[in-house]
Amino acid sequence: MNRRTYVGAVAGTLLSQMLAIPLSTGAQLTENTRRIGFLASGSSAAAAPIVGVFRAGLRALGWVEGQNLTIEFRFAEGRFDRLPDLANELVRLKVDLIVAVPTPAALAAKAATSTIPIVMISVTDPVGIGLIANLARPAGNVTGSTFSVGIDIIGKQLQLLKEAAPQIRRVAILVNPTNPGHAFILNKMKADAQSLGLSLHLLEARAPSEFDRAFEMMAKDRVDALLVVADAMFQSNRTRLAELTAKNRLPTLYTFREYVDAGGLISYGPNLVSQYRQAGVYVDKILKGAKPSDLPVEQPTKFELVINLKTAKALGLTIPQSVLARADDLVQ
Repeated sequence: MNRRTYVGAVAGTLLSQMLAIPLSTGAQLTENTRRIGFLASGSSAAAAPIVGVFRAGLRALGWVEGQNLTIEFRFAEGRFDRLPDLANELVRLKVDLIVAVPTPAALAAKAATSTIPIVMISVTDPVGIGLIANLARPAGNVTGSTFSVGIDIIGKQLQLLKEAAPQIRRVAILVNPTNPGHAFILNKMKADAQSLGLSLHLLEARAPSEFDRAFEMMAKDRVDALLVVADAMFQSNRTRLAELTAKNRLPTLYTFREYVDAGGLISYGPNLVSQYRQAGVYVDKILKGAKPSDLPVEQPTKFELVINLKTAKALGLTIPQSVLARADDLVQ
């Protein structure tokens, strides 16, 4: 069984496990039962397999829904304007802890409470956006994992995109202007592009309904390639984005391998499975009495390079051997 088949099988199993358990168990709470909130910017359907990893991690640590744990799930479905109300709803439920993923959800949770512990997942530059004081001693009520080591990953992504398609000169950058983390990324991106001899063409999409217009602008600007900045709404619509990049014959780089499994060309970024699993460790420690302020924020140590060879062939693109040799996985 190749890795893609294995990942698909695992994801299918986790999805089945997740669907077998209600999003809110409704179990009768006892004095030994803890209630946590799960606030996500994206969609419940797209997050199902990865949330299954989170649940499995909690079970391995002894936290079983319906026995000693209740999870209140709230998904914004890509509509970030809903996050404040959803966060306040969890606060009113008096949950013991809130898991928030990614940056927009973490900011909404922090705005809703300064006392309930918050475990963030895959947040961009938490120090820069004011979620924590520093990585070693976060202070306040927030801890968890960052999306990257600062925002240096952007330069590496642009470099990999150019290495994979050396002929490119004009690169479109797709961002979501409602995502507060993207403003920090753009300044870094401009400097990195200049050093690589690339010209950037910034395009925005606030919702899936704006994708077609963004790709029309890419065609008008005659861009050679596309970089999709990590975003929960984009992640939830990764199959549609892969279809549009194929239709427009654009070599495209994403942050997470889930895009490549959906038909995208290349991904380079941290492993989401490990971050969700680590979130369970934070939850366990806090529910057992640890303070978020005393738990250092974890930075990813493993970055995956995944390449879809089938997509490359469809694009008529020959990936240089120097790039293929560094790949963690090649999707056939």
